[in-house]
Amino acid sequence: MPNRLADASSPYLLQHADNPVDWHEWDSDALALARAEDKPILLSIGYAACHWCHVMSHESFEDTDTAALMNQLFVNIKLDREQRPDLDRIYQLAHQLIQRRGGGWPLTAFLDPHTHHPFFVGTYFPRDSRHGLPAFRDVLQRVADWYRKEPEARAQNNRALSEFFGAPPPAERGTTTGDGSGPGHRAQAALEHDFDARHGGFSSAPKFPHTTQLEWLIRRDDARAQHMARFSLGRMCRSGLFDQLGGGFYRYSVDARWEIPHFEKMLYDNGTLLAALAVAHDGDPVFAHAARLTAEWTIREMQHPAGGYFASLDADSEGEEGRFYTWDAAEVRAALQPDEWQAFAPAYGLDGPSNFESRWHLHHAGDADLAQAALTVPATRLHALRAARVRPALDDKVLAGWNGLMIRGMAMAGRAWHEPAWTASALAAARFVRRELWRDGRLVTSWHHGRALPVAFLDDYAYLLDALLELLQLEFDADLLAFATDLADDLLDRFADQERGGFWFTPDDHERLIQRPKSFTDDATPNGNGVAAHALNRLGRLVGDTRYTDAARTTIGAAVAGIGDWPHAHAAVLLALSEHETPPELAIMRGPRDALATLGAPVDPPALEFRIPTELESLPGQLAHQPALDGKPTLYRCVGHHCEAPRVLDS
Repeated sequence: MPNRLADASSPYLLQHADNPVDWHEWDSDALALARAEDKPILLSIGYAACHWCHVMSHESFEDTDTAALMNQLFVNIKLDREQRPDLDRIYQLAHQLIQRRGGGWPLTAFLDPHTHHPFFVGTYFPRDSRHGLPAFRDVLQRVADWYRKEPEARAQNNRALSEFFGAPPPAERGTTTGDGSGPGHRAQAALEHDFDARHGGFSSAPKFPHTTQLEWLIRRDDARAQHMARFSLGRMCRSGLFDQLGGGFYRYSVDARWEIPHFEKMLYDNGTLLAALAVAHDGDPVFAHAARLTAEWTIREMQHPAGGYFASLDADSEGEEGRFYTWDAAEVRAALQPDEWQAFAPAYGLDGPSNFESRWHLHHAGDADLAQAALTVPATRLHALRAARVRPALDDKVLAGWNGLMIRGMAMAGRAWHEPAWTASALAAARFVRRELWRDGRLVTSWHHGRALPVAFLDDYAYLLDALLELLQLEFDADLLAFATDLADDLLDRFADQERGGFWFTPDDHERLIQRPKSFTDDATPNGNGVAAHALNRLGRLVGDTRYTDAARTTIGAAVAGIGDWPHAHAAVLLALSEHETPPELAIMRGPRDALATLGAPVDPPALEFRIPTELESLPGQLAHQPALDGKPTLYRCVGHHCEAPRVLDS
């Protein structure tokens, strides 16, 4: 029989609807039940594309004996970390605090039912003891016994965690600014120290893309910084991190060579990598090829017919990780002509030993140009052959923030490679989000088959605002500009930390949790405070509203003051700082729509360019006072901290 998850709005929770575990969602009823019965809460956090979440589900949550023990001893709550990143952040931090190491997914947390403080936290536990990990049923019994038999230890744990989570964020220690005077140089030095000069990237295995760092390095006026970023991007595009047949990047590599990935594809990775490729765009055919395949994959497989982008593709199919993407060499050889095999096999590593569980995962092993026909024709044939396989599961919920990251990446790529279909895709997604996820003057974080989750977070607002300001440079839409200002106003009203600057992760009327998170560091996605500062600074300059630029300034001040010894973990903040200190050229052109469409770029192509038709009325702020002089296209240009007199342009 289905459990309480049968009516969930999350595909991840629906995956567990038929478990014999008496799962609850995180809600007031479940929390009240735990208090009333004085049962600890077993909080299991994961997401739909998570391979080890599936493993733990198959081993333990589908096992009737294990489920019976869970139901007897705990109130069991299943959480989609993509819908409730606030709770995930809190309990990942608890894992780091308690276990003295980073967490991950699945996250398994045992909470005091009265305070919701964790008293034991882990990640994956196997059904049977192995690899130094205890059996999950043994963990369940020991945790329940400890809860019942150690009331003094529980009280001490609660006091310690209450003090830790209740402490305010570090106070501002001054407002150090100036990218050249400290944090920028220290961040680059740290990245140079960690740089893998042979394979690219900034760590050993496992190796993640860290795309915010890449974009920041590319934008620096420094040859070494740009080399590290471009070299790393090039290696990723040629590697097994990238789907060489169908496009799109996998989540991370298990080895230092980028050869074998964890095979889930996440929307946020691909959105941020598209943006990085667009910034790095310099005619390199490898970048262009990867961007094209990724944009086409996104539109083909990850876009709802009504416009929004889906969240992720699973790593598994037919019960095996990577089954959909890997090959038997004989299968490939049979599908190709002899001359095609001769070119394709050495180029993609099929002439060497298998590299993934007796199968081959394609990576660009040779030096041949990825775009040449000798490789493109067989790749197209193999892609069509692969399409007939059992496909990985799709998490088809639409997340506001992740859509912002992909809208931005798609818009930037459309601009870099002059692809109107990519721009149209981004526009369709932005309009979908405004239509479906902006409700009663507030943003919601998640939409699934018409159902929306009535909560949104800093990242949702910041990523969308930043994306809209990229998109408006391609297609100026008064409704989307109004959406941008609505997002910015709501961000200032309900998320701002009025005492210390910056923004809380949750709004001021959010459910009371054991902590109100606030952070300036990046994780798999760019930091919301950094992105908010970047976007608010741009919006303030566009419409001439100092509320936005002032908020950006205080956010950057608070963030830079706390960077400390880890400046390279603050790439989103450093991007905002750089643009705050050295504002990019801004060009606003007003004129009849048809005349604007035929104009070339100004003499020096600006970093920010908005072409605003005179047909649009009721524009906000200074835009209302920047007319087309004599009815002709007129340029309003600002360079650095000063603006020039308006100039009529020749059409």
